[in-house]
Amino acid sequence: MAALRKLAAKPWIWAYLGALAVWLATVAFNRGEGGGELLSAALTFGTFFVIVGIGQMFVITLGPGNVDLSIPANMTLAGTVAMKLMNGANGMIAAGLAAALAVGLGVGSFNYGLIRILRIPPIIATLSSSFLFLSAAIWYNRGLRIKPPPALADFTTAQVAGVPILAIGVIVLAGIMTIVLDRTVFGRSVIAIGQNPRAARLAGVATDFTRFVTYVVCAVLASLCGFLLAGFSGGAALNMGADYLLNSIAVVVIGGTSVAGGYSNVPGLWGAALCLFLLVAMLNTFGFDVGYRLILTGVIIVSVIVVASGSKS
Repeated sequence: MAALRKLAAKPWIWAYLGALAVWLATVAFNRGEGGGELLSAALTFGTFFVIVGIGQMFVITLGPGNVDLSIPANMTLAGTVAMKLMNGANGMIAAGLAAALAVGLGVGSFNYGLIRILRIPPIIATLSSSFLFLSAAIWYNRGLRIKPPPALADFTTAQVAGVPILAIGVIVLAGIMTIVLDRTVFGRSVIAIGQNPRAARLAGVATDFTRFVTYVVCAVLASLCGFLLAGFSGGAALNMGADYLLNSIAVVVIGGTSVAGGYSNVPGLWGAALCLFLLVAMLNTFGFDVGYRLILTGVIIVSVIVVASGSKS
């Protein structure tokens, strides 16, 4: 009993329980058919949510007001640049990945420049910059949809024993980022800033540098997600990142990270990502349209925020 109470106290457990409940309801509605395929699809699409969610989680952990709203435009720009550079050639995959990551480095640096040098609030800065990045993608791509190299497309859709290779890689990535958050100076500095930025500064934490690195890490992960998503979906499209504006924040909040900053939860990202995808799948199975899906997702996020705001520090 004590073990169950201890497990129930973990903030990430509720995301996994929610995902399990939604999966069971969908499988029951389908009379037990397609459960394995649904879970495999959830792992595949949840992978992209988790990648952008890790970066967004680090930003949100910095404290109230910190959020990156340029993630969708960043993904589009990175995917567009990489696909056009590779032009379908397998030998250019490494160059395409490097270009995508370079886009992320530039985006993160530009965003923090607006925040630090021009003193623009992060929400306004990243929202404004997203228009610039999306315009750059439109100008660079000229409306073309270039197919990814076959090797990249095969890699992003490959599975081992029904488990997507991408999901395995991102599980490893989540484990590494957990270590970074809990066991490194950078990770502890992010948490310290989120808990009390003035106290962190007085304690010797390089607050400005830490915030800069955090926004860059978030942008680089978004660019990586854009690169992989373009390979998975058959090319870069101008709306490819549209679903990740809300979901990048939703997986963080539902996964147990405090919206007030100072507390992060990497394991919960996977539970939240699976829950969100399975929720959409369940609503589609039940015949509900996209409007009900968005309303229910919004209600869940608001409910979690209300519960989190009432918890003890």
